[in-house]
Amino acid sequence: MEISVQNAYDEEMKRLEDTFTEINRQLAELKNIPPYTGHDHTEQVLDSIRDSRRRSLAVAQTEPYFGRLDFQEAGQEQPTPLYIGKVGVEKDTTLQLLVVDWRAPVASLFYSYTGGLDPVEYDSPDGLVAGLVYLKRNLVIRKQILQRVVDTFDRTGNNMAVTDEFLLYRLGENKDNKLRDIVSTIQSEQDSIIRAVKNSAMLIQGVAGSGKTTVALHRLAYLLYQYRDQVRAERMIIFAPNRMFLDYISGVLPELGVGDIQQTTFADWALELLEQEVKLVDPVEQLRYWFQTGPARPIMDDSAAGRFKGSVRFMQWLEQAIGQYEASAAPKTDFSPWAGAKLSQQTMQEWYDVEYRFEPLMKRRDRVLARVKRWLEMELDKVWETSLKKDYKKNGSARLREFTKSWMGYTPFSFYKELFQTASKAKFLTAELYNEIPQELLASTEALLKKKRVMPEDLAALLYIRSKFVGIHGDLTFDHTVIDEAQDFSPFQVALLNLHTRNQSFTILGDLSQGIHAYMGIRKWEEFTALFEEGKTAYFQLNRSYRSTLEIIYFANEVLKLGLEQPVALAVPVFRSGDAVNIVQVEEAALIPSLIAAIHKLQTGDITTVAVLARTEARSEALFKQLNAAGLPVNLISAGQQHYEGGISIVPTFMSKGLEFDAVMIMDVDGLNYPATEQDAKLLYVGCTRALHSLQLWHTATASPLIETIQGDFVVR
Repeated sequence: MEISVQNAYDEEMKRLEDTFTEINRQLAELKNIPPYTGHDHTEQVLDSIRDSRRRSLAVAQTEPYFGRLDFQEAGQEQPTPLYIGKVGVEKDTTLQLLVVDWRAPVASLFYSYTGGLDPVEYDSPDGLVAGLVYLKRNLVIRKQILQRVVDTFDRTGNNMAVTDEFLLYRLGENKDNKLRDIVSTIQSEQDSIIRAVKNSAMLIQGVAGSGKTTVALHRLAYLLYQYRDQVRAERMIIFAPNRMFLDYISGVLPELGVGDIQQTTFADWALELLEQEVKLVDPVEQLRYWFQTGPARPIMDDSAAGRFKGSVRFMQWLEQAIGQYEASAAPKTDFSPWAGAKLSQQTMQEWYDVEYRFEPLMKRRDRVLARVKRWLEMELDKVWETSLKKDYKKNGSARLREFTKSWMGYTPFSFYKELFQTASKAKFLTAELYNEIPQELLASTEALLKKKRVMPEDLAALLYIRSKFVGIHGDLTFDHTVIDEAQDFSPFQVALLNLHTRNQSFTILGDLSQGIHAYMGIRKWEEFTALFEEGKTAYFQLNRSYRSTLEIIYFANEVLKLGLEQPVALAVPVFRSGDAVNIVQVEEAALIPSLIAAIHKLQTGDITTVAVLARTEARSEALFKQLNAAGLPVNLISAGQQHYEGGISIVPTFMSKGLEFDAVMIMDVDGLNYPATEQDAKLLYVGCTRALHSLQLWHTATASPLIETIQGDFVVR
């Protein structure tokens, strides 16, 4: 080890020991203070502060920091070493900062600084602070052991520009079955997204492996830190594509010391709000339909029901239908419980139209009916003769029940079902509005609703009706909403979530090149930006891919170029080279033995997670049975699964989106399974970009036109 490197290591070891001593001392003191269980508010607040400190110190106890930045503020004589960690740590006796929280303003320099001798500045609560960076150092600490010290900039030495050595070291690490935080390797373009202002809808177009999901999760942690008086974790929500993906990302926020953020899928959230009144058509059957192969494969275009029901126009259609119900809902006759007593229709209409006009529709109905009931009670109070009063009460109660039935109360589902009746039964639709819905869509929806079944594209409509009928209460409003894999969301879904989100505070992320659910998703980001107020959106594009080797990225880009007329963006790889992409052709009879041999060869190296991707779920199940019968320990991942176990996984390609593996082997990459269509190019691109270090494409029949002409040093056959 060189002397300068050894000196740096020794210096950091001494600093680390001092830091551990202080953290352990503070933890010991806090653990000796028993939890407060009384009712004094001041003591409760103090106990909460102590508990928060305990949790922060526990995070810092094994890995207190990951970076060091020596910064000399303008006007100061000497640079100050700043150690950057996941949580801030102060020295009890002096309040001196031992560790700076990565979310603090000054810590932004650690991520934004890219080298050079010029002054830099950061935005603090007191304004811009300028100064000079003297040292930028990356540190790897694992279980209280200092493993690595890397200087990426040293003003006093030979290293005058930030290098990627540490980033490449971290990217070269193998993955397990969980997504991890990137707090030690956040790049400048990622940091600008994380620290963007809260009250705007941020749309992030990011290529595969650009860190979109981790950036969004780190943004949540930053918002909770920066806007701690305005946002609460329990009022934040993440919408993920499926439950398995939620399991995959479940470790990131706890690693950052953040808890209580809601994490769900749109379908699960919607069904809970609808109180399980409806059931969703089996998603497995849907996916099998949309991702089947051969001539029966459905065409994914704007005629798909999901595209129509996911449109803003369908939302407007519903709004008109609800408006027609609102105009006709109130009774058109007087209420007369007995001869000589009458509550005029005009009076009730005024209650409905004027006094309760700001209430949700069903609450307006309930308020008017409650007032009619109160009027009836007051009229009965005017009757003194006992037997007459008894008769009036009996007759009045009967007529009130009839009156209430005439003003039918709807649930979101019962109203939605009413809309999809035949034309002669459509109560709330004009002929013009009724005829706007394609007849085949009317028939198919009516048939499903009779069985209390709905398609995923019906859920936004049902929740929109719910918002009009019962309103959106405080516990259903969010301080910030994250939508992951947003290219598979519809404009209607996002417009609906905007009703639930304060100040249009969104992080919306995805990749149009991975839009494999085109039967319900979007074609361009403008479909979302049009939903928000002018000046309330920001668009970011992340084109640098950190996941895969440059060989894999070059190959995946070629797939896109062959299948898409105009890709939205091509990935720019980090300079991390590996093995060439391997295209393997074998005879059908030799496929399984060859596949097993290839997996064993991968496992002799550093590969720990392997994915075998198949075009359909049926093919995945067949491969699983064959490999399992041959004694290979494999896991089958299927639609609806909630956990990813790591190891060797058999996965339908469409289920692999969002995951990553050390090695990926894509099966049956032939003309039948992957013809030269835009949709199949996107699906194959998804499969290719799941691989970190090794990618193989296997076929027994003629190779897919999406790969057969790809040439270059990055591919071997």
